[in-house]
Amino acid sequence: MTDAGHEVANRMAEAARAWLDSLDADQRPLAVGPQPGTDGEAERTTWFYTPTDHGGLTFHQQRPAQHRLVMRLVASGLSEAGYTTVATVLGLENVLDRVEGFSVNWGRERTRDPGMYYLRVFGAPGGPRPWGWRFGGHHVSLNYLVVDGRVAATTPCFLGADPAASPLMGGAALRPLGTAEDLARELVRSLHPDLATRAVLLGRAPNDVVAGNSIRIDDRVVTRAELWRPGTHTPDRAGHPVTGLDGVHQPALALTPAPKGVPGAELDATQRELLRALLGTYLDRVPDGVSPLPRYDEPAALDAVHLAWAGSTVAGEPHYYRLQGPRLLVEWTNVHRGVNHAHSVWRDPETDFGGDVLAAHHAAHHAPPRS
Repeated sequence: MTDAGHEVANRMAEAARAWLDSLDADQRPLAVGPQPGTDGEAERTTWFYTPTDHGGLTFHQQRPAQHRLVMRLVASGLSEAGYTTVATVLGLENVLDRVEGFSVNWGRERTRDPGMYYLRVFGAPGGPRPWGWRFGGHHVSLNYLVVDGRVAATTPCFLGADPAASPLMGGAALRPLGTAEDLARELVRSLHPDLATRAVLLGRAPNDVVAGNSIRIDDRVVTRAELWRPGTHTPDRAGHPVTGLDGVHQPALALTPAPKGVPGAELDATQRELLRALLGTYLDRVPDGVSPLPRYDEPAALDAVHLAWAGSTVAGEPHYYRLQGPRLLVEWTNVHRGVNHAHSVWRDPETDFGGDVLAAHHAAHHAPPRS
């Protein structure tokens, strides 16, 4: 990590402290979580992307001046484009409400609610011990860990959009995640038929990203109920897989240590440029100093990234893709609401939530004395 990793961590710490300093005694218990690496890890590593309780203090529970401090912290962990996209996704709650006729009712005061986004800080920002923060709500989950003054983890990083495309004045369209869809489709459609046959794992798309909101990435089947904090909402078909796939189709898309699909090593120069640009739509959500995108300037790193697809390659039809390689899992799906509801997530299978970095920190700083 370069010095920029320190700079980003310092900006985060300054913004987090300003927000925490603004809180009153009633707000703090919800706003502050245990230091990372302690007994509170189960909560820090619990994450959602549905409109459920993400844990923390919502906008509704804060004053307008505090809203600005929340967004300042959010901005510290994102690139300019990443921040704009997140802000747009929050605003889409109002658009979605209109799409649904302002009628969806899950028994709370407002269902599609731009005020129902949560922030929680774990530990003491800027101090010598590890600390982190989480911001999330419907279609947003941002998770950060800082260890030894550097940003140690930026994943899971989830963004969705419902609607994925909305009309704007003058015939334009608002597509916050559109490039991540278009580049992937262009890439898979450019493949030679032999490669395309290997890249397309299944003729139908799953209903959601395969890993769901799992804490760790493995071949376990995530159910719909797990996408919601217990006691907040009971989804239809709660015990069914998030993918909606039955036992016959589930293995085709199951996540395995050896990536499925076509590796970058078998792509031509133009396709490799498309692959790297597609990676950028995920890895450049965060500031340059902490983005792993420069890693893929190395041919061997790009060689190891596998593209896999499911569903149709025709625009406007249900589809799914993933990019998988060492320390990388990207998933995308656009199936629901007439193929106008997108989910996209970037994960690091080795250090989501920074677990390995925490372990190394504790081994270095808290090792028992030698006898």
